[in-house]
Amino acid sequence: MSKNLLRKLPSVDALIKTDEARKLIEAYSREAVVGAARSVLKELRSKISADKVKAGSEETISPENITRAIENRLGDKFSPSLKRAVNATGVILHTGLGRALLSAGAREAIQEAIKGYCTLAADIETGRRGNRDVHVEGLLCELTGAEAATIVNNNAAATVLILNTLAKEKEVIVSRGQLVEIGGSFRMPEVMESSGAIMREVGTTNKTHLRDYAAAINENTGAMLRVHHSNYRIVGFSEEPSVEKLSKLAQEHNVPLIDDLGSGALVDLSEYGLEAEPLVRDSIRAGVDVACFSGDKLIGGPQSGIIVGKASVVEKIRKNPLKRALRVGKLTLAGMEATMRLFFNLERLKEEHPVYRMFSLKIEELEKRGKKVIRKLQAELADKAEISLEDGGSQVGSGSVPVETIPTKLLQVKPVSLSAESLVKRLRYNNPPVFARIHKDAVLLDLRTIQEDEDELVIDALRKALGEKNS
Repeated sequence: MSKNLLRKLPSVDALIKTDEARKLIEAYSREAVVGAARSVLKELRSKISADKVKAGSEETISPENITRAIENRLGDKFSPSLKRAVNATGVILHTGLGRALLSAGAREAIQEAIKGYCTLAADIETGRRGNRDVHVEGLLCELTGAEAATIVNNNAAATVLILNTLAKEKEVIVSRGQLVEIGGSFRMPEVMESSGAIMREVGTTNKTHLRDYAAAINENTGAMLRVHHSNYRIVGFSEEPSVEKLSKLAQEHNVPLIDDLGSGALVDLSEYGLEAEPLVRDSIRAGVDVACFSGDKLIGGPQSGIIVGKASVVEKIRKNPLKRALRVGKLTLAGMEATMRLFFNLERLKEEHPVYRMFSLKIEELEKRGKKVIRKLQAELADKAEISLEDGGSQVGSGSVPVETIPTKLLQVKPVSLSAESLVKRLRYNNPPVFARIHKDAVLLDLRTIQEDEDELVIDALRKALGEKNS
């Protein structure tokens, strides 16, 4: 029987002569359609040979169905894999979903930069080649109090560049309690090794004293390094010297002090009811030689790593050949410049910066939106799911404020005829995909991270997902 089905399979030549195939050729090219046809036919032959296509299933191998399979395959191949998504997870700075949402001003600035040529590295006054850092350096210096600033493609790159510039083949003194590992297996010991610096551990996991740093300083010391704990906290019987004390010790021994601040706060997060993160301005005021931090976490710009500090140190970093390899392009600079300007007006920051707007959302606002969404869903999905509004907690994410949550409101959906795992998967396959989480056999969608103009998208996605037949 399988031989009979194999004989009935149309040839590639026959398939691409149909009217439907001609339309696909116009849309995708002959080469692409022929390739997809061969792939689909190969899979069908394998299924028939393995008796996975039974007698009486001739409809499966009809030219119409095969052409439809070719069209689907081409659609999957040529559709962008990087696409907009709805973040219903409750993690505001979600690394997997692109971290910070850019402000409207940042998006407009990026759009303006790509309309044509731009003044990326051209000095308008002289007409000569200029320094691309000029677009953000002045803003960064004003916001942090630093003498100079530069920018690279992420904070890991910033850390490597600084260590390579100041301490290649020299010792860098760092507390054992600060040898962090964050997402993506970013481990401080390995980063230090790749920079060419030699790690000199001092103290213990929970306690490191100033005298430990002092005792480790020798003729081969290249720098002292302080690393923000980022995604964890050491509590209880613990101690480490303040940045002010480390700075004084570094100055006494003429050793550069590097401060890796991780998320890089420019404003006091306690204003938003959150645990305070170390402020960049405080480190600069304390006298560190150079500090680095992410541009796409608490600052909320495009992915980048920012370096600020003393002019003489930043100039050395700029001259390092690695700087060119790690530099950012016009899109990042355009987005960062627009993002930085929001931090000069804290009220405007809350209104126009998506991250700080999410921090500022009140429970009453979220509850009002949630009730509206539930009213729309219950009218037609009451027999398919139990939908309710529950209390919950959102996370800042990306290693920022790791031990605190922000009170929020959750849409809790308990499907009747399918599992929570099936529902959350169907939501991910929506267009645009909706990412939610599961807790105790229910799907939870956090209204704090769902943008207000996305409520209708979520409603539509739930309608489709709960309305599908079980497969």
